[in-house]
Amino acid sequence: MTLALGRLLSPVLALCGLLAGCGTTYDMPGVDKAATNRAGILFAQAQVAPPRSPASARTGEERFNRVARRVQPVAEQLCRQELAPSKQVDCAVALELDRTMAERNAYFTYAKPGNKAPVIRLTVPMLQDVESDDEVAFILGHEYGHLIGQHIAKQQQQAMAGALILGAITAYGNAQAAAAGQSHDPNAISRSVELGAAVGQVAYSQTYELESDMLGTRIAAAAGYDPVKGAQFFARSESTRSKAGQLSFWGTHPPDSKRLAMVIATMAEIEGKQALARK
Repeated sequence: MTLALGRLLSPVLALCGLLAGCGTTYDMPGVDKAATNRAGILFAQAQVAPPRSPASARTGEERFNRVARRVQPVAEQLCRQELAPSKQVDCAVALELDRTMAERNAYFTYAKPGNKAPVIRLTVPMLQDVESDDEVAFILGHEYGHLIGQHIAKQQQQAMAGALILGAITAYGNAQAAAAGQSHDPNAISRSVELGAAVGQVAYSQTYELESDMLGTRIAAAAGYDPVKGAQFFARSESTRSKAGQLSFWGTHPPDSKRLAMVIATMAEIEGKQALARK
């Protein structure tokens, strides 16, 4: 390895370490065969469930407000418990209806730059499609999981690391080509930076979703809901969902059966701890 290459790769390797450190915050419950089998059964049952007509927008809004009143204080308490004040995380999340999006969706975002003013929004078509308060509770808990897991901040770090890694590698390649008198693409670095940022941002997307499922299970259960019943919303096939809008929730999400198995495993862990506490 030349000295120049070593100097280049040192920060690149450091950034790779940063990217690798952007995984989950929590140890995930082990998903055993029993959880996988039960998830498969529930998933199959949900897929063959008869179609249902969507609820009215008013019914969906009433359900949202009813569930939000119970879930919000539980989720905020967990957020404050899990995130030290030194991390400067705002746990006072605004729960809002998105009346503009025609798709089924639920999402966590920030209303102000700098990761300020956290917001969870559910679209009206999503609320028209749910079948129970348990489903809304799990959806809200899942979105809170993104805040508690600090997934947006981690994805921002990943995007920066990915951009710098690929940009540095491409710059080195261009320099080597120029030294050898070979032609090179002057726009290659900017394209590599964009590609690296995109790859970095989605590097742990599926892992974050599973972590949010685990945290959402804890929140929904603590609020008095059934997370396993709630998570079955995601197992219903497209053919059995109402046509109030197209589902836009799963672009970077793990397979639904795997997610349901994670919820089942998390509930088994919760119930196991509760049983020990009663002894």
